[in-house]
Amino acid sequence: MTARILVVDDVPANVKLLEARLVAEYFDVLTAGDGQAALAICEKTPVDLVLLDIMMPGMDGFAVCERLKANSRTAHIPVVMITALDQPSDRVRGLKAGADDFLTKPVNDLQLMSRVKSLVRLKNVSDELRLRAQTAHTIGLQELTRPDRPDEPGNILLVDGRASSQERLTRALKPIADVAVISDPQAALFEAAESSFDLVIVNANFDDYDPLRLCSQLRSLERTRFIPILLVTEQGKDEMIVRALELGVTDYIMRPVDPNELVARSLTQIRRKHCNDRLRASVQQMIELAVTDDLTGLHNRRYLENHLKLLVDRATARGRPLSICITDIDRFKRVNDTFGHDAGDEVLREFANRIRATVRGADLACRFGGEEFVVVMPDTTPEMAAIVAERLRLAVESRGFDIPQAAAVLSVTASFGIASLRPEGDTAEALLKRADMALYQAKNGGRNRVVAAAA
Repeated sequence: MTARILVVDDVPANVKLLEARLVAEYFDVLTAGDGQAALAICEKTPVDLVLLDIMMPGMDGFAVCERLKANSRTAHIPVVMITALDQPSDRVRGLKAGADDFLTKPVNDLQLMSRVKSLVRLKNVSDELRLRAQTAHTIGLQELTRPDRPDEPGNILLVDGRASSQERLTRALKPIADVAVISDPQAALFEAAESSFDLVIVNANFDDYDPLRLCSQLRSLERTRFIPILLVTEQGKDEMIVRALELGVTDYIMRPVDPNELVARSLTQIRRKHCNDRLRASVQQMIELAVTDDLTGLHNRRYLENHLKLLVDRATARGRPLSICITDIDRFKRVNDTFGHDAGDEVLREFANRIRATVRGADLACRFGGEEFVVVMPDTTPEMAAIVAERLRLAVESRGFDIPQAAAVLSVTASFGIASLRPEGDTAEALLKRADMALYQAKNGGRNRVVAAAA
């Protein structure tokens, strides 16, 4: 794993020591001797993680972290504070300033490298989501995700084998989240997969169960893969912590648990989860918009062209029938010319609704362009395709189209051309062309009819 790490410390010997450790692991290392220099580097240079000393003259590490997190250009950079301070109040202050973790001097090499690699992995995922969301924003598909509100509530699953610690942890977390408590790790796995949680806290206090197995299972399931995991463990369990971070555990806290630190770490994970959820939703919406016709809500021509070949190849390989129907609204130009384009858009939307209500769940309905639509019908013989097309023709003809813009109910009809996959071999392009020729015949034959292409 390669990444650019910024080491910030006013003691040159400390800087050299950390730099040597990181370079030995093939990280690209930048250094700064004070807070102002660190802020300047982060502003101008892409940085993947900051290792930040707290006790520095002029601007201490807390102030530097607050400045980094307040700047939209640097807020996403993980910050690990390295300090001789070991009081819970100092950790809480740092976490509230936006720090992702604390390492106490002298720094344990295993914990240092595990924490660095874990945070860099998380940042890479977040960066990819942010980049895709930025792309959506740039091309005008949607606004970028807004930051979380500090008071946004969360849902936490606490997996704890002892009633006494369950009560203490739940009491500490109640002000910031709804907490569900489960003692059985396997039951917790099912609950996490079935419900919606922003954080899973795993207390490593089970007598006959390895808590890292649950952490591994949570990371392996698709539905729980992105839920942050906070591990509660004993002091001195360095090997467990390193292994946990390698498995994808997001954060950890040592016993005895300070309630304020628990709340601060949990809030950090909940807010990050909410932000990444919205970024993923942004990406999903961008994908949907890219393949959806924004007027009718049906799939667009790009989607049809990409998927029709796959459906044809699959039907051919399996020896299954497949039919396609192209439909065109009759004399649609007259609607636009008489009542205006707003009325024409309303006709197109209602036409798409009737297609959606008539075709089967397995069929693929798309707007091909203008007033032309395509329905792909897998596992459908020519005879069945003709029945579906006729049912749709009647659904269009039998009921007028209510157009509020024109204060009128319009009588609308449509023509249909059908083509089916040839057993001896066929292509998506040839299939579309035959259906289009059948539609042309339906138009020339008087409109408002279904015509099947010759086999």
